[in-house]
Amino acid sequence: MTKADLVEAIQAASGMTKLEGGETLEALLEIIKDTLIDGEDVKIAGFGKFAVKEKGDRRGRNPQTGEEITIQARKILTYQPSAMLKAKING
Repeated sequence: MTKADLVEAIQAASGMTKLEGGETLEALLEIIKDTLIDGEDVKIAGFGKFAVKEKGDRRGRNPQTGEEITIQARKILTYQPSAMLKAKING
């Protein structure tokens, strides 16, 4: 499903125009992005939880040369579906 598909679904479900549906979706995505950038989790009841986690430095290996390297610390985005969503997906 693409962003355009989501806009059409919002428009169909709410009776909004496509423009209003698109603006609503964009606003929601900006709020989620800003919240995650600020280091807060985003929990949506019945859907799941988005969180930013920190990964520390770790040792790795260059697959072409076999040389050991240090992979720098970084932040990753994780998603954990809710139990309700898991149950619906699994029937």
